[in-house]
Amino acid sequence: MIRYRISFLLVIIACLAVAACGSPDSGKKDGLETLTVVEVTHSLFYAPQYVAINKGFFKEEGIDVQLIEGFGGDKTMTTLLSGDADIALVGAETAVYVTARGAQNPVVGIAQLTQTDGSFLVSRKPDDDFEWKDLKGKTLLGQRKGGMPEMVSEYVQRKHGLSPHQDVTIIQNVDFKNLGSAYLSGTGDYAQLFEPLASKIEQQGKGYVVASFGKDSGKLPYTVYLTKASTIQENPELLTRYIRAIYKAQQWVDTHSPEEIAEAVAPYFQDTDKEIIVNVLDRYKSQDSWANNPIIDRQEYDHLLEVMDQAGELPGDVSYNEVIHMELAKKAIKKP
Repeated sequence: MIRYRISFLLVIIACLAVAACGSPDSGKKDGLETLTVVEVTHSLFYAPQYVAINKGFFKEEGIDVQLIEGFGGDKTMTTLLSGDADIALVGAETAVYVTARGAQNPVVGIAQLTQTDGSFLVSRKPDDDFEWKDLKGKTLLGQRKGGMPEMVSEYVQRKHGLSPHQDVTIIQNVDFKNLGSAYLSGTGDYAQLFEPLASKIEQQGKGYVVASFGKDSGKLPYTVYLTKASTIQENPELLTRYIRAIYKAQQWVDTHSPEEIAEAVAPYFQDTDKEIIVNVLDRYKSQDSWANNPIIDRQEYDHLLEVMDQAGELPGDVSYNEVIHMELAKKAIKKP
């Protein structure tokens, strides 16, 4: 069995016991059907989602999206399973964990948004010749145990001949929100950080991005839209329209520059400097972090399981068909 946090399991079990199986909010706003979407965190990493809102792609599909923040995977899944949200944007591994425990009302992935890890390795000194083997004997300020960023980090280390926790000391007792301040205060030789934090530290001249975990770990369904199986049965047409709006945004992002994407998403990140927004978007676009369509490929799903397995976090044999539902996505991208 995986060594997964007991608090997460207890919350999930409780939610599965009491979760309502009702349909998405049938109320209408300005003639639009409302869908509540909980995102695991509010991030530039999810730029196509904000493009879909800003460019009116959801409205074109007759949908009003109510976006709420989940503040972490545990709370995000709780929000979905309790019926307080219709769709969750979260790591695909959460669906694997829930499915492995035999949920009566399982959650399934209906569309993919990001297809690589979104974190970067930050060094205290610039290093144009950095190689992953340089981490040997060093201390890495890492991510939460059992989470996909940490599993990807360990996968990349093994790929380059390193033994995590043996060749590399990994600090994992710092909360996600405190990683930046911990690194700036002197914790760790290196840090695994997400954007825009990595770029902000670079802008201050107190750290330097020397490698990308996303580039070195390969493609996998990193962030996907999950919903309950019962919701698919009751509202397939509405969910198809939702996915179609996401697909329009993915195609738009794929054919526009980081500067143009920044113009579309900047209203949702008013506390972030415009120069940093462009820099962040350029990094993600250059490494193909955003999927250009919502289809979750079987090969990418298998790679996800491989990463989880190597980290000792795979709960068992959870097949593609148990977790992934692509019928609606295939219909959404089909030309009229």
